[in-house]
Amino acid sequence: MRLLLISNSTNPGEGYLEYPKQHIKDFLGEKATNAIFIPYAAVTFSFEEYEKKVNERFAEIGHHVTSIHRFINPVDAIENADAIVVGGGNTWQLVKMLQEKGLMKVIRKRVKKGTPYIGWSAGSNIACPTLKTTNDMPIVEPIKFKTLKLVPFQINPHYLDDNPANHGGETREDRIKEFIEVNKETYVVGLREGTMLLLDDDDLILLGNRKARIFKYGQEPKELTNEEDFNFLLQRS
Repeated sequence: MRLLLISNSTNPGEGYLEYPKQHIKDFLGEKATNAIFIPYAAVTFSFEEYEKKVNERFAEIGHHVTSIHRFINPVDAIENADAIVVGGGNTWQLVKMLQEKGLMKVIRKRVKKGTPYIGWSAGSNIACPTLKTTNDMPIVEPIKFKTLKLVPFQINPHYLDDNPANHGGETREDRIKEFIEVNKETYVVGLREGTMLLLDDDDLILLGNRKARIFKYGQEPKELTNEEDFNFLLQRS
């Protein structure tokens, strides 16, 4: 499999998909791809707007996406895609629509057979076994929490260390510790903004200059740099 799992689309002061665009280009290669874009995580703007926004950046690197909502048969669109691109937004909405349209299994099948997969934020969440480590409010109710399970670990995108001033609730770390308390066999990667995970066959690496924070039940959280080994996360329990 080939996966590029990006924490966030936009860094402060930058344009949309500015920081990851060279990594996306390297991942997709020089040849223009027939990439299918899944915009279902969009809630407050249209799928057409989302497609246009992504294409404005992809055009700079010689690539193009076509939104899946334009196809009469979305399953066929996935079956014939050169790459699958899943945008961020609300993970619950994304999962609900993918389940209702019967696309989870076909995406998993195609990616397992080698179709490149790019996701950011919610698109990275669904590469995991479940959506349970999303940051998003459950504005809709999907059929189930299970997602693509392309990797055996969970991602928490936009991972934050800070506890905002005057905030009396749980920190992000507190929430993840709740998850591992009841999901003891599962690693969680706190993927900070400006970073991404690249899986190429059986090799998993961190891209970006910030560390990832790794959580596992019974272990102290650890910080790993882009020079350290991440392949232990691929071991399935």
